[in-house]
Amino acid sequence: MTEEIQKLEQELYQLTHKLNQLRQQTPATLEVQNYPFQTQGGEASLLDLFDGNDKLLVIHNMGQGCRYCTLWADGINGFLPHLESAMAVVLVSKDSPDLQRRFANERGWRFRLASHGGGDYMREQSVMADESNAPGAVLYERDGNKIMQRHKVSFGPGDLYCTFWNLLGLAGLTENEWTPQYQYWKRPQTLDDGGQNIQD
Repeated sequence: MTEEIQKLEQELYQLTHKLNQLRQQTPATLEVQNYPFQTQGGEASLLDLFDGNDKLLVIHNMGQGCRYCTLWADGINGFLPHLESAMAVVLVSKDSPDLQRRFANERGWRFRLASHGGGDYMREQSVMADESNAPGAVLYERDGNKIMQRHKVSFGPGDLYCTFWNLLGLAGLTENEWTPQYQYWKRPQTLDDGGQNIQD
């Protein structure tokens, strides 16, 4: 059994390497418009979000109402400085800029944030066909004022983009046996302060 596991791990590594090679060799051919977004600093365009870079990773987050999207963002936030050394990174959702910032501060997120407000951007650039609020990421490249969509991926339990699932698998657990929560505090049976006005 252990040998079979090791063999599958090696195959997955090799397939992932091949996948990234194919991505590298695939040119960006889909031009997209310069969509508007709202930020705490006012309106910003998709071109503005590049922030002087030629590559932009836009993370599609369903908003503060999705525990799974929160899990993905928690993980990506951990290596955000490494990502930002290679490209611009922005997390977008339908939430208002103020709500985005408040929730990001609660989570300790360092992302630049922008709101698509559920408008044309999300309907036309969704990572899943016919879905207007699907989680994932899109990589854009710019050539002057021209914006090209290079690759897009959807996020979901067990995918390649949240390392948590593989670590959960080491414990013999699957995405069907565990659901992310916003916090994991467990109320003690007896509270020393009397226990009035507890908010879970």
